[in-house]
Amino acid sequence: MGTGSRAERHIRAIAIDHSEHCELVAFADTNAVRMRVYNERLTDLGHPAVPTYKADEFLEMIRRERVDVVVVATVDQFHASYIVQALEAGCDVVTEKPMTTDVTGARDVLEAVERTGRKVTVAFNYRYSPIHEKVREVLADGAIGEVGSAHFEWLLDVRHGADYFRRWHRDKANSGGLMVHKATHHFDLVNWWLGTSPETVFAQGRLFFYGRQNGERHGHARDYERVHGSAAAKDDPFALHIEQNEWQRRLYLEAESEDGYRRDQNPFAPGVSIEDDMAVLVRYVSGATMTYHLTAYSPWEGYRFMVNGSAGRLELEVVENSWVSGQRPAVHGDEANPEEHWARLTVRPFFDRPVEIELKTGEGGHGGADDRMTAALYGEPAEPDPLGRHATHRDGVMSLLTGFAANESFGTGRPVQVDDLIKL
Repeated sequence: MGTGSRAERHIRAIAIDHSEHCELVAFADTNAVRMRVYNERLTDLGHPAVPTYKADEFLEMIRRERVDVVVVATVDQFHASYIVQALEAGCDVVTEKPMTTDVTGARDVLEAVERTGRKVTVAFNYRYSPIHEKVREVLADGAIGEVGSAHFEWLLDVRHGADYFRRWHRDKANSGGLMVHKATHHFDLVNWWLGTSPETVFAQGRLFFYGRQNGERHGHARDYERVHGSAAAKDDPFALHIEQNEWQRRLYLEAESEDGYRRDQNPFAPGVSIEDDMAVLVRYVSGATMTYHLTAYSPWEGYRFMVNGSAGRLELEVVENSWVSGQRPAVHGDEANPEEHWARLTVRPFFDRPVEIELKTGEGGHGGADDRMTAALYGEPAEPDPLGRHATHRDGVMSLLTGFAANESFGTGRPVQVDDLIKL
C-alpha cells in the first residue's frame, strides 16, 4: 500500500531478491501512474506486472488477491489506518517508519494487535547497519559498565535536510514533524542500544532556517513555489531538478496529473509547519539520561553518539557526507556522491588507553542495512536474530513516544511524562 520511492526496496526484495520465499501479488495507491511505473520496472526485471487497485479498494485487494502480508509505505499520517484495516482483515503488516504520527494512531495499532492477534513489524533499517550492530554488541558486553548518560547529535546536510522541506513532510499534519518522521529512527536506536525506554521528556524546537521568513532573513529565499518550469530556480543550490533524474521524473513529475503532488517545492516557500532545529532531554526508565539534538541545515551529514558508563566511555562518529558538493541533481539515498565519508567507534576505559573498534560496512543503501533488513523480512524464515533487530509494534510505539512527548513539550514548554501519553 503506497508506491512512492520508499516502496522500492520492499518491492524489489519481495519480487526479485527473495522470490523463493514470498510473492508480490498487488499494488494499491491513490496514484495510478506510480503503480504503472513500478509495473514497468518489474517487467524490465523479468517479473510479470501485478494487479493494481485504487486506495479505496484496499480491502477488496486483500480479499481478491488472498494477501497474507501488507507492506504499508504511504504518507505517514495514513499508516495507522491501513495497519489497522489490514490486521482486522487477517493480515500481518510490515510498515515503514514511523508506525504512526500521533498518540491516537499508536493506541489504535496497539488495540488492533491485541484484538486480532496478528503481527506488525516496523522497518527500522538502522538496526541492521553493521555499525549499529557493533555498538549494541559492545554495550551489551559491558565494555563501559552501567550506562549513566548519553549524548546523540544528528546532522542532516542542506541536500538531505532540505528535502524534508520540499515534500509532503513539510506539513506537520502529514509527517508529525522531524521528531516523529526522522527521529523515530534515532530514538529507536537508543532504546535498542541501551535496552530501556523513555520516562520523561523535555524539548525545545523551532523553525530557524527553512520557510519564507527565515529564507529572506538569511538570504536564501528565491521567488518561486516549485522548481520545474521556474526560471528563478535555475541556479538555486537548494532546488531539486527532478526532470534530470529519470526515476524521480517518472515516479513524480509524470504522475502529477493524478493527484497534484509536487515533489520539488521550494524549501523557502510558505507552508512549512515543521521544525528544523530541535533539542531534547530524555530520562529513561533505567535512570540514564540523554541529550539529543537534530539539525536539518548542516554543511555536512552524519552523527555522533557518546555514552558515559561506570567503567568508561563509548564514542561513535559517523560522517556520511563531509560536505555537499552540489555537482549533480542528487536526491538523498540515490547513487553515491563524491564527498568523503568515514566511521569511528572508540571505547575509552578508565585507567587504560582508548581502544578503536573495527567497523565493517556493507554495499547498498545505508551501509548495507537496507539489504540486510529486507533479507530478514522477506528472505530465509529461519535466519537467527541474536541482537534482537526485529522491531515489533511495541518497539514502534516506544520509538515514537519520545517524539510525541517532544512535540508536546515544544508547545507547552514543560516536561512530559511518557506514561501520560500511553501506558504500556
